Amino acid sequence: MTRITIVTCAATAALALAAPALASPALAASPTAASPTAAGADRGAFGQATLTGFASLPAQTYVPGSEPSGSLLGTAPVNGITPPFPGQPVQGFSGIARRHDGTFDVLSDNGFGNKANSSDFLLRIHRIKPDFAAKSVRVLGGVDLTDPRRLVPFPLTRQDRTLTGADFDVESIVRTADGTYWVGDEFGPFLLHFDRQGRLLQAPIELPGVKAPENPALNGGQPNLASSKGYEGMARSVDGRRLYPLLEGTVNGDPAGTLRMNEFDLRKGAYTGRRWTYRLDDPSHAIGDAIAVDRNRFLIIERDNLQGDAAKVKRIYLADMRDRDHDGALDKTLVADLLNIADPRGLGGAAGTFRFPFQTIEDVAILDDRTLAVLDDNNFPFSNGRTPGKADDNEFITIKLTHGLQADPRVYR
Repeated sequence: MTRITIVTCAATAALALAAPALASPALAASPTAASPTAAGADRGAFGQATLTGFASLPAQTYVPGSEPSGSLLGTAPVNGITPPFPGQPVQGFSGIARRHDGTFDVLSDNGFGNKANSSDFLLRIHRIKPDFAAKSVRVLGGVDLTDPRRLVPFPLTRQDRTLTGADFDVESIVRTADGTYWVGDEFGPFLLHFDRQGRLLQAPIELPGVKAPENPALNGGQPNLASSKGYEGMARSVDGRRLYPLLEGTVNGDPAGTLRMNEFDLRKGAYTGRRWTYRLDDPSHAIGDAIAVDRNRFLIIERDNLQGDAAKVKRIYLADMRDRDHDGALDKTLVADLLNIADPRGLGGAAGTFRFPFQTIEDVAILDDRTLAVLDDNNFPFSNGRTPGKADDNEFITIKLTHGLQADPRVYR
């Protein structure tokens, strides 16, 4: 079993859009869910997942009436699309929060890939609804993220305090019982707390002892986390009392390929000092999302950095906090191989095997004990994992596992 080591530290508007025809996905070249290809991982518990729903939002979907964007990308075509763009793209689904009414909140990331080129990309939470019969996704509206109370202690890009991709790189989202949002950022890394209208409620909360190169408080110091490797995933405990944000990169001095998961107490508004370490199958991999299954377990997306036919690792693991072998370590089990999904009805193209071959797959939600929703971040307009030379759409799929997760019912009811 691949181990997750426990470490204790003392520091504490509605727009309906039809999807274009999808090219038949390539046959899976990756191992099945039961094949023991990654050293130490227990892969016998779950078999091949089955595709039960497919919907797509076209890459060139823009927020109605929004400002132009992409002015810092030059004017050369990228995957057939020439910047700058006529509006704010509805793209980069980097976090998801289920609303239990058939709709979902999805979070756009920092925009166009880095701090330097994303100052005209407005950070936003979109509300969407998939229509699996029509294979399309409706955009029902959304809110821009703003700081009208001037709680951010460092200079922002815009005088109107609307947050941009040059201010934060938001990659994970949790919706709490009071309707407010907690968002994980990669530039700090920071935790950000917003109200229902997307207005910041308190100053960004830093992770003690960890700073990325983009952190504005470096003051000439050295970062100990690589660029864009902050909070990529974040789970909320099933009782709603704690957050478990998960870094995408390894902190300097930690073993290669190990990622810290911290615990944050929502009632106290502070880190508890407890943390765990998620160990990647390979140090070159990254995580895409994390969500709680029950008080002890999480689903975590792990991926390589490849796309299309070159993609080899796009997986969902079940990570368990219980110490099965009494050695102070936790384990992970493969739940679904996203490059080897059964599609007997041809929902995603030709009947046979469906692949989800995107560079960045960053959203997972539990719909019932055997059904997961999975979405890609299309990195508009740069990724072309589905069709070479064509900008990826935002795809929303549902998959059925071979058996139940035995999840806490509060996760999906």
